[in-house]
This record gives sequence, C-alpha cells and structure tokens, in this order.
Amino acid sequence: MTARRRTKSTRAFTSVALGAAFAVCATSLGGCGVLPGGSGDSGGPVVVMTWAPEKTRATNVPGVPAMAQTYARWVNENGGINGRDLKVLTCNEHNDPAGAGDCARRAVKEDVVAVVGSYSQHARSFLSPLEAAGIPYIGGFGLTNEEFTSSNSYPVNGGQVALMAGNGRQLARSCTQVSLVRPDTVAGDDLPGILEAGLAAGDGAKVADIRAAEDGTEFTSKAEEALSRAGADPSLAAELGQAGAAERSRSGCVTAALGDRTDTFFDSFRRAKEDYQQVRISSVLGSVDQSLVDRSGGKSGPYEGAYVTGWYPAADDKRWEPMRKVIREHAFADNRIDPASAAVQTTWIAYSVLEQIVESLGDGEVTSRTVGRALNSGESATTGGLTPTLRWRFEDTIAASEFPRLVNARVTFQVVRDGRLVAARSKAVDVSSTLEDSRI
Repeated sequence: MTARRRTKSTRAFTSVALGAAFAVCATSLGGCGVLPGGSGDSGGPVVVMTWAPEKTRATNVPGVPAMAQTYARWVNENGGINGRDLKVLTCNEHNDPAGAGDCARRAVKEDVVAVVGSYSQHARSFLSPLEAAGIPYIGGFGLTNEEFTSSNSYPVNGGQVALMAGNGRQLARSCTQVSLVRPDTVAGDDLPGILEAGLAAGDGAKVADIRAAEDGTEFTSKAEEALSRAGADPSLAAELGQAGAAERSRSGCVTAALGDRTDTFFDSFRRAKEDYQQVRISSVLGSVDQSLVDRSGGKSGPYEGAYVTGWYPAADDKRWEPMRKVIREHAFADNRIDPASAAVQTTWIAYSVLEQIVESLGDGEVTSRTVGRALNSGESATTGGLTPTLRWRFEDTIAASEFPRLVNARVTFQVVRDGRLVAARSKAVDVSSTLEDSRI
C-alpha cells in the first residue's frame, strides 16, 4: 500500500459547524438539499456502502461488511482519508435479487460515493441502479460476468471465471476426466466451459457438468455421480489408499465450487468414495480455505492433497501481515472476520483501492462523479504485492470481449499439504490467454 498522507482534522469545530448548518436546513421551508454526484462534496465524511448475504439458507458472508467496518475504524483512527472520515454503510442483500436491488437503491438514496468490496451473485439486480446514478462498484467478489462488463464496475480480481480457468490449468496435467460440481444458478452456468478451456493446457480432459442445489444440505447422490463420471472404478477401491491416490500422476478428478456448501458436498463425498477408486479433489478459494481445512480434520481430513486455485497469495504469506495487524488491533475479536477468507481479502484490497483513489483527489470534492472520473482517467492503485498494480483504462484490460472490464487475470496455485493450504508454485499464473480463447 502507499504511504499515508493523512492529517488530523479539527473535528470538534467541524461537528459544531455541521450541526449549525443542519439546524438551518431543518427549519427552512425547502431544506438545503444535496448536491448531485455523491457524498463528501462539502468536506464531510466519505460515505460508501458494502453489502453481502447474511443469515440465509445458502451463502452467508458476514466477514465482508465486518472487514469494511474494521477498515473504516483503522483509517479514521489515523486521521481519515485526506482528513475526511470514512463512513461505511452496510446492507444485507439476503442472497436474493430483490435484496440486492434494494441495497443498490439504498446506496443511491444515501448518496454514497462508491459501493466497495461487496459480495453478491445478483449483479443484474444491483448494477442498473448504480449505473443510473453513476456510482462506482469497486472490488466486488467477482461472482458474475456482469461485474466484468459494466462500465461502472472496477474489479480487483479475475472473478469466478479466472478461478475456474486457473483450476483447469492446475488440473491439466493430473486429470484424465473432471467432474465439476457447481451451483445450479445463472452465475454457475458458464463455469464448465471455462474449466474445459483451462484443461486444454494439458491433454484436454473433458468436463462432466454436475449441477447441485445452492442451498443443499446433503449431496450423496451428487457425490456418487461425480465419482462415477470422473471415471472412478469401484473394483479398485481396496487397492488404493489415500496417500497413493494423492501421488498418482494422472487420475479422475472431482472439483467443487459450491461456496459455503462445498464442505457439505465433500462430507458426502468422503462417505461415498469408500466404494470407489480414489480420485484427486480440487476446489477454488471462496469455497475452500484454511479454516475449512482445519474444521474438517486438517491433514487427516478429506482435503489433504487437494488442489485449490486462488486469486491471491496463500493466507500465510507475509504480504497479508498489514491486514492481519489491522484485524488484530481494530476488529475487537469480531469472529466474523477470517483473514484466510477470499471474501475478506477482497474487501481489504477493494478498500485499499478506494483509499488511494480518494487520496488522489487531494482537497477537491469527493463524490461518485469525481471518484469515477479518477478511476476512468487511469489513476492506479497498488496492493502491497497482493495483486499487480490495478488500473482500469481500456489498454489495461485483457483482450477478451466477454470480459471488457477484467484487468487482473492472475491466479495462484495452492495445495493442502500436512493440513496446511500452501503455495504449490512460487509465482502467480496469468490466465488471460485462456479467457481470451474461451467461448462461453
């Protein structure tokens, strides 16, 4: 991250002045109104919103709004951004199109300067209100293709498409046949073709597309189908132990990308696979992380030897230490925040971007219009090596017509070894060419 350029403001004087101004507005017939273009245009706080699903039957990501609020506490205790406080509004989008749309309309009503570091698979519902109001969407989790096509979206990673292309690249030399277990949703429909494009880097293993209920509580039938379609042979079950299977050079593979239902699937898979030839398993960050490996038994659990594709360095990488320090000092033991969570990590990166973009405006007005203008004019942001330098000019995007806003197509290959999710190779892998060649 860049060095901080904050100064302590005289907040007592500011509070008195603002209070007097609000009193005048409240007693006038017409009120003072709000200038168009977002909050923060008169020296007040920089107001943003972060949303994610919470307390639903399917995906729940409470760490995202919690990380956003923690980042704001840290920034504000260090003088704000150019002397302005950062105010984070949060919204529960309920993993529902209507809920996502409601959050977006609330963002417009609250006149936020940006929506930052959020998680939702319902981009079709939330992007239209943001586009109409000119509100930038910075660093969404990347679940949907719309996040990589909207001119109001500024993604910090390659989304699910990069993860799945990278997962195919990671499995290309190990798999003869791959069963993909993915959610039966619009967001999941493109994943099989992208995985197959990644597998083309090897001998072109084929993909068996297995759709599963997003809110499923038991996946035995899907696990048995995945094993069967991966080419598992029941007659060889007694001949192969787990360690031997993990060392096989080429085999059938099962990869699952079901978000927080991935653990439920692999629990069913662990029971079903006793009757089948051992196969290699894999997943992507956001579905599997270190905390899940720990909860599932560590090196004696089902994930030992599993391949995992991520966007960022492994959770134990020293480049995450600034984030971990902020969580330790400003999260107040908030157990919603898991520093190994890809969603929490994305939120950290997205807020790092926001901070640098707002800092670039100096003492000028901070509105959705000026933030968007800075992003569009080529203002860049660094992330301490967690991603390449991020910038969203046309020349910074990859040459894939389906993803015109994608500027970071790097992924990392990781593996569960002795119960720890560690780097499988030292350098990130750029999957731009795979996405450019894919046809979805």
